Amino acid sequence: MTNLTHPALALSPKRIGLIAFDDVTALHLIAPSDTFAATTLDNGYGAQISCYEICTIGVTSDRFRTEQGLVVEAQTTLSNAPELDTIIIAGGKGMLRAETTERVARWVLTRVSQTRRIGAVCTGVYALAATGLLNDREVTTNWRFARDLALRYPRLKIDHRKPFVQDGPFYTTTGLSGGVNLSLAMIQEDYGPYLAQSVEQELSLRLTKEDLEEMPADPAVVDNHPIDRFSDLVAWVIRNLHADLSVEVLARRACMCPNHFSKVFKSVFGEPPSDFVQNLRLNEARRRLAKRKKTVHTVAASVGFSNSDAFHRAFERKFGSRPISYVPHKRSTAIQNSNDSHVAAEAHTLLNV
Repeated sequence: MTNLTHPALALSPKRIGLIAFDDVTALHLIAPSDTFAATTLDNGYGAQISCYEICTIGVTSDRFRTEQGLVVEAQTTLSNAPELDTIIIAGGKGMLRAETTERVARWVLTRVSQTRRIGAVCTGVYALAATGLLNDREVTTNWRFARDLALRYPRLKIDHRKPFVQDGPFYTTTGLSGGVNLSLAMIQEDYGPYLAQSVEQELSLRLTKEDLEEMPADPAVVDNHPIDRFSDLVAWVIRNLHADLSVEVLARRACMCPNHFSKVFKSVFGEPPSDFVQNLRLNEARRRLAKRKKTVHTVAASVGFSNSDAFHRAFERKFGSRPISYVPHKRSTAIQNSNDSHVAAEAHTLLNV
C-alpha cells in the first residue's frame, strides 16, 4: 500500500523570487506575494500544502523604501539569492534609474539558464529588456512608458493595449493589478484553471452581511457544483504523479463512473482528465530537471512516464525543446550555442552604456 504521507510524495513548493529596490511600487511587490501565498492545496489530511515559497530579493540592500514610503526588509539580496524557479521584477520609478536597470539586467543574465520563467510588472520590463532576452518578442507596459521603452529598445514588439503578454518563458504585464494578473497566469500554468480561479476568488473583496441582504436572491445558483469534489482529487494527483492516474482510477476516487467523471471533469477544468494529468506531470518534470543530480530517465519515471520515448515526445510537444536542455550542466551549453552572436553583443553593449 502506498504511503501517501511519505515526505518524498509531498508537493515541493516552487520558489518565486520578487526583485525589489528603492522606489519600487508597493503593490507590484505585495500583490504577487499575496497571490502566490494564497495558493494552497488540501493534502487530504486536514492540512494545507503551500504551492509556492516567496523570496523577496533586494537589488542593493536587504532594506528598501517603496514609492509610498513603506520600509521593507527583504530576505536576501541579488548577490546571495538562492536558486529560483521563477523571477518577477517589480516596477516603480526606481527602475528608471540606469544603475538599477543595469544591475538587475546583469544578474538576470547570470540566472536565465537555470530559471524556468521570468516576469516583469509594468516598468520592471526595462531591466528585462536590457538583457537582450526580449529582442523580437512581444511585450507590454504602461502606456506612459511605451514610447520611451520603444526608443531605448527598438527590437521589442510593444503593445501597451494588452494588460498581459506571455512570449515564451517571459511574462510582462501592466497596471496596478498587473502583479495579480501575472501571478494568476503562472498559477494556471502550474496547477490548472481551477486553482487559479480559487485563488482569484480568495483575493476578491468579500461582501458584508448587509450587502448580501440587499442582493436579490438568485434561484439559479445552487451550491452543488462538482468542483468541490475535485479539489481533494487534484491534491491527491499532485502527490502521486508517479502512480497509475488513469480515468478509471481517478473516477473511483471521485466515486463516479468513468464516463460521467470524464464529462464533468472536462466541464470543470476545460480539458480531459488525461490531458490535465499529463500537463501536471510535464510541468513538474521540467521543474525537477533543473535540479542537480537529476537525469532525464529518473525524472520521467518519478512523474509517471514508464516509456522514455513517450516522455520525450510529450515534453517536446508541450515545451518545444528536448528534456536534456533543462538539465543544468547541459542547459547552459545549449543556450550558449543557440544564441546569435549579434544578440549577445547587443546585450553587452546595452549593459555597458
